[in-house]
Amino acid sequence: MTTAQTQELDVQPTPLALLLLGRQADPKSERGVECPGDLPSPSDPDLVERARAAKEKLGDKVFVLGHHYQRDEVIQFADVTGDSFKLARDAAARPEAEYIVFCGVHFMAESADILTGDAQKVVLPDLAAGCSMADMATAEQVAECWDVLTEAGIAERVVPVSYMNSSADIKAFTGKHGGTICTSSNAQRALEWAFEQGSQVLFLPDQHLGRNTAVRDMGMSLDDCVVYNPHKPNGGLTVEELRGAKMILWRGHCSVHGRFSVDSVNDVRERIPGVNVLVHPECKHEVVAAADYVGSTEYIIKALEAAPAGSKWAIGTELNLVRRLANRFAPEGKEIVFLDKTVCFCSTMNRIDLPHLVWTLESLAEGNLVNRIEVDKETEAFAKLALERMLALP
Repeated sequence: MTTAQTQELDVQPTPLALLLLGRQADPKSERGVECPGDLPSPSDPDLVERARAAKEKLGDKVFVLGHHYQRDEVIQFADVTGDSFKLARDAAARPEAEYIVFCGVHFMAESADILTGDAQKVVLPDLAAGCSMADMATAEQVAECWDVLTEAGIAERVVPVSYMNSSADIKAFTGKHGGTICTSSNAQRALEWAFEQGSQVLFLPDQHLGRNTAVRDMGMSLDDCVVYNPHKPNGGLTVEELRGAKMILWRGHCSVHGRFSVDSVNDVRERIPGVNVLVHPECKHEVVAAADYVGSTEYIIKALEAAPAGSKWAIGTELNLVRRLANRFAPEGKEIVFLDKTVCFCSTMNRIDLPHLVWTLESLAEGNLVNRIEVDKETEAFAKLALERMLALP
């Protein structure tokens, strides 16, 4: 029920109802996106000082990782920033740190636990910080999909390739079935490797990254791709469709990047003559085709670093990063805007706020381990195998 409807009924939403609905939420949005409006400021003005004090008390015992999509109030306390895989590797490179505080989402903390030593403890400040994309592929669904591929007689020639933005269970499935992990930066290399091992690929869980890489970067056609829907019998596909596909794409997507449209691209070109449109490969295929440049988060940052003064850019990725880049490069005369008129944050990523970070650091400083993310040994072994295959890619 919308706010307008409750007013017509003369019913006032309770604080709990407002909390569940979300602050300034777009009723048409899905889990993982909150639009429009600004993120609320920390309510306690002493939080910054408390975070500094707790972090200083912990010293080298704590290593704080901050994903690019985190809010500025959290990023200021990060020892390193980056995308999910870079941060997991950074954590593994700091064996002296007893506590790894991952300011990101759940699957990122799992990856950090997989790659760090047994003595290190990975902590997620808010256990509710998940990822809608990662949640779109469960271990049970993927196991059922493999049964479908087996019954179709193609499992032996299908190589799974899973995006880094997936759960530890999915990474373990990938490792167990001879596949590899990929990031948005090395997806093409991962797919080239996979096609050397077999003739078909099951790409999990982001259909757009898989399709964009196969078609845009590797010269396949859209007809080479089919979408497996885990909510339909046999994925909604016939045996002939499964056997004829080069790319079997899982029906998953990023809730933020999936909102960008060709209309967004056309609109910004009309509003800002000469603008360069730069989007993330998690965007829909038609958006990627309409853009000037396409690349990972790290690619976006490097492209703007190298851009000439006075250039204009519309960026199709999460808003926290776009705002940070706009502020960073404004003194150089670079105009950087968000691609879409509707302002969107990744609401699950932004569950890691300053109050949660302060609580985490103060708890650790007092000797209380909270919100530990720990992957079981069997899952870790197979997931690490898949990650190691990626690290061995040329």
